[in-house]
Amino acid sequence: MNGMHQRLATCNYDQAWEAAIDAVKDRSTDTVDKDAGLLTTHWLEIPMPGRKYGAFRREMPDSKDRSRLTLKVKQLDNGTRISFIEERQSWVFRGGSRLFGWAPTDPSEEVMYDVQHRLDTKLQERGCSVT
Repeated sequence: MNGMHQRLATCNYDQAWEAAIDAVKDRSTDTVDKDAGLLTTHWLEIPMPGRKYGAFRREMPDSKDRSRLTLKVKQLDNGTRISFIEERQSWVFRGGSRLFGWAPTDPSEEVMYDVQHRLDTKLQERGCSVT
């Protein structure tokens, strides 16, 4: 999970867990394991119009990315740590018998900023201070 971002909050585990769930309410969840502190969303497909491929820079029909978020909540001695990351893949030209397929790509800075902002907001709504 290289590239994991973290938020430290001075509040109890239950408050941080509920804030994490609320921060990703716009996506359907795949894994919700409070005891393990693990929250994972289903893949969300995002249209990416205008993407080009190949030597002739042809426009790619049905260009898209997909995104999945993973959040981990852990109780610490002096508060709670929430770690989060976006796993992102692009629908790309691969050549060979499978012309197109999913390939890993870098997380979106916009998505990571949005998750951080929503998480901070949800933590503060529950009376937590974020460091």
